[in-house]
Amino acid sequence: MSFSLAGVGLTHGNGFVALDGITLRAEQGERIALIGPSGAGKTSLLSVLGTALPPTQGQARVLDCAVDERSTVNRLRARIGTVHQAPPLPPRQRVVTAVLAGKLGQWPVWKSLASLLYPQDIPGARAVLARVDLADKCFVRCDQLSGGQLQRVGIARVLYQQPDLLLADEPVSALDPALAQSAIRLLVDDAQARGATLVASLHAVDLALQHFSRIVGVRAGRLFFDLPAAEVSDRLLHQLYASEGEALPLLVNEARHLATARSCPAAAATRAACC
Repeated sequence: MSFSLAGVGLTHGNGFVALDGITLRAEQGERIALIGPSGAGKTSLLSVLGTALPPTQGQARVLDCAVDERSTVNRLRARIGTVHQAPPLPPRQRVVTAVLAGKLGQWPVWKSLASLLYPQDIPGARAVLARVDLADKCFVRCDQLSGGQLQRVGIARVLYQQPDLLLADEPVSALDPALAQSAIRLLVDDAQARGATLVASLHAVDLALQHFSRIVGVRAGRLFFDLPAAEVSDRLLHQLYASEGEALPLLVNEARHLATARSCPAAAATRAACC
């Protein structure tokens, strides 16, 4: 089992209820996309799975460890990798150091400290940067990169870490459609090749439908549905995004077509010609 949440709730200090009665589990190696309107609780759910926030209600087990047992949290975090929407990278840090930081929880202390002074695995960092088309940025400072490049550095760091549980919070929000497509495919392929579990929060419903076998809809801090991608209907999407107003027509009517176009351009062109 990769993780199990039973009646998990998360209430912040100001009284705001971010999660309410979440029951969700995943076997090792599953690929799950979290979708839902802004403020639905997707990031909070990923924070609980990543042990960044302990639940205030219910029980949570991740990689066979209880997340409220503080003695196990550090060991857990070494096995969990997170791609953030805005990667927390120090501006003056070089890209190579940012990537190698993915292994800090796995390396002995002496190697971690030494790597801060002189990168301990430059070939390894360069190899994963090449997978996100940033090999030429290896020794560039992070404050010299664009937002999209920083997101790709965050992806490279997780690829270098090779975690058992890979979490991604809007990992392609700053990327153009082509780069977003390749980045999601890279994360999915890497997780599949290693037998890792991947949970990604995505606003791009077409990417979720195309690349993920299981779709979890989140709304107002609760699970709205948990279904195989093929069973996610237009009706469910309308209900899930009912508060999004103007975004609905494009979201529902175009998502599956965009997924088809990205996976099979020829088929999409034929369909367009027929219409």
